[in-house]
Amino acid sequence: MSTNQLDKKSEAWSALFSEPMSELVKRYTASVFFDKRLWLADITGSLAHAEMLAVQGIIGADDREAIERGMAQIRSEIEDGSFEWKLDLEDVHLNIEARLTQLVGDAGKRLHTGRSRNDQVATDVRLWLRDEIDLIVPLLNELQAALVDVAEKNVDVILPGFTHLQVAQPVSFAHHLLAYVEMFSRDAERMADVRRRTNRLPLGSAALAGTTYPLDRERVARTLGMVDEKGEPQVCQNSLDGVSDRDFAIEFTAAASLCMVHISRFSEELILWMSQNFGFVKIADRFTTGSSIMPQKKNPDVPELARGKTGRVVGHLMGLITLMKGQPLAYNKDNQEDKEPLFDTVDTLKDTLRIFVEMVGGQPNPATGVKEGGITVNALAMEEAAKKGYATATDLADYLVKKGLPFRDAHETVAHAVKAAVSHNCDLSELPLAVLQGFNASIEKDVYECLSLRGSLNARNTLGGTAPAQVLHQIARHRARLG
Repeated sequence: MSTNQLDKKSEAWSALFSEPMSELVKRYTASVFFDKRLWLADITGSLAHAEMLAVQGIIGADDREAIERGMAQIRSEIEDGSFEWKLDLEDVHLNIEARLTQLVGDAGKRLHTGRSRNDQVATDVRLWLRDEIDLIVPLLNELQAALVDVAEKNVDVILPGFTHLQVAQPVSFAHHLLAYVEMFSRDAERMADVRRRTNRLPLGSAALAGTTYPLDRERVARTLGMVDEKGEPQVCQNSLDGVSDRDFAIEFTAAASLCMVHISRFSEELILWMSQNFGFVKIADRFTTGSSIMPQKKNPDVPELARGKTGRVVGHLMGLITLMKGQPLAYNKDNQEDKEPLFDTVDTLKDTLRIFVEMVGGQPNPATGVKEGGITVNALAMEEAAKKGYATATDLADYLVKKGLPFRDAHETVAHAVKAAVSHNCDLSELPLAVLQGFNASIEKDVYECLSLRGSLNARNTLGGTAPAQVLHQIARHRARLG
């Protein structure tokens, strides 16, 4: 086929067909206007493939040099915006191949030796996703560091801890924030694990059955950095699986969905804490919006939208799973539909993480270098809220257990004490000693220390507990881990 033929239409198989593809089908099946973002991965993979073909003697050194020269020009054209993306050429791969053939002639046609678009696409998506994961993990680390910064400033701030959204026990606000640090830490671990399985080479699987050419697939894997921790090349070991596997995309979207769920939970708490009924925190005005009719409003649009975008990402996960569930081996055109949900998941997660890093931690002042903005904490409002709901009731039960009372009996005794406090419209710590002793004679004056919010916090000085000493230990651990 001539260069002109390949340039004019996508049907590289056209000799078999008696009529051209309809314009409607051409638009329906084309992917170039969304998969063109794979261009750098496509060029990178093609150069590694060409280098291997030349080393194996499958193409000549002059062909390899021509391919490298042509690809350099194509890269320059794409980067400066002069490259012409053509719908007739269907996808990113045929667009680049057609332009390469225009530039270097027969050498461009020889590039496709020993490969199919099936393994080419699978390789490009893996290369692209690997690089995106390498951007996402640092963002997750930045968000953790921002949360640790806020936590370190608020170790002694008392927050009502909730279960069932009812006041349960007092906790350090820092301890609460560090719970999200743990979540995002696991997200980063999951992303690193997904990267390991993504970083495997399908190229050389060809259409589905491998190829008759003496390819050195391990060489290509090394060239592309598809190696394990020991530097050993990672190559898909079954050609059928190599071209049809999209587990890595599903795994990534699952990990992204869980990360977005964590962001959504944090968003929900920010939304509650910012409301007038709580008044626990403020975020910088640049992350809020006003009302078109109510001038007093500051709406938490960023956390709300992040909460909404979580559904979008989870929806992409369901879409990808459904896409794959009924496919026989090997490659099917269905798999063209893997890219838009994967691309959008990556974009949504990266954008959300970037904005949360700044919303939580603030932005450096150009003049001083000190971060400004971020989360502003109303410690007094938090502590006042913690005084409601008898948050130290469990501490009184623990006090009685230490006096020798079985826990279940102590639990019942404290329930009567709480009922008395409710009837007197006061906190447990405000009940007179004589009243408390009426519930159990072993209660002494030192009970008021354990009934105080600060005493309750300090008492939980076990690994993972909310005592300030433990929280400081966890902050130091996270600082060392994050570097």
